[in-house]
Amino acid sequence: MQANDLRNPSERNKLILAGVLGLVAVLFLWWTFFGFGGSSKPAPTRTVAQSSPSRVNGPTTRQVAAPSVPELKDSDLEQLVPVKSDYSPLAVPEARRNIFIYYEPTPQPTPVPSVATPTPTPVPPVLLASISPPNVFAKTGDFTLEISGDKFTSQLRVVIDNSELRTRYINSQQVSALVPAAVIANPGMRAVMLRSADGKLYSNPSSLNVAAPPTPNYSYVGIIGTPRFIDTAILQDKASKETLNVQRGDLLGGRFRVTSISEKEVVVVDNNLKVKHTLSMIAQGDRGNPMQRPTPRVDSEDDEP
Repeated sequence: MQANDLRNPSERNKLILAGVLGLVAVLFLWWTFFGFGGSSKPAPTRTVAQSSPSRVNGPTTRQVAAPSVPELKDSDLEQLVPVKSDYSPLAVPEARRNIFIYYEPTPQPTPVPSVATPTPTPVPPVLLASISPPNVFAKTGDFTLEISGDKFTSQLRVVIDNSELRTRYINSQQVSALVPAAVIANPGMRAVMLRSADGKLYSNPSSLNVAAPPTPNYSYVGIIGTPRFIDTAILQDKASKETLNVQRGDLLGGRFRVTSISEKEVVVVDNNLKVKHTLSMIAQGDRGNPMQRPTPRVDSEDDEP
């Protein structure tokens, strides 16, 4: 290697610069490891906790010692004062009401009605087995009602709808009573039983069926008068719409006898039940056929009473 020429100014400057840099490096290393003054505190050392001997195979963990709490001085205690919190809370506006949320009252339990235990009805001391006839027609006349049973006495009276009737005692198993027409004037059921005047003896109740009597199925639509007062009534069958002329004494449908004819009504009597029925003249607008209109009666001068 060729030696550097110290007489060359550029080479001499390079050597000076290299020496200066070496000195700076030496000073920096000295300051790093030893320092230049005695007031500097050594850096705190970290103690590494060794792993527990019981866990041989587990990984070792490092535990850092907790920093010591600095001691408080008297001057520091004087600076500890309570914090005042007497400030007023912030005003919060009231939340708006939600129309979709409403109060539902708790449903009340439905009370269960208590049903009283029915008291057994005592057995009547008198037995009413049957009545004859069990069915009658309304508006008919008086009839005799016969009652059969057991334990009858002369003290018993026949009672129909709380009305006592004159009773005829036959024997301990049969009595009879005359039922007036007023009792069966209207259709319906009638309660029949036997009862003594003092109420100590009574029987089980029975029923008397009072049915409506059959009625003629005809309409009175007109009248034809004659000089001799032999009037002819024009009737129309409600079912077949057939018209027929009848006079007093004629029989309608083999059951109803014509007894009276006037310009206002026709009276017929049921031959079987002896029940009277009245057929009133219908209005002029209800007459469907002009041939059914009444013919006025012609009064002749030579009419005799």
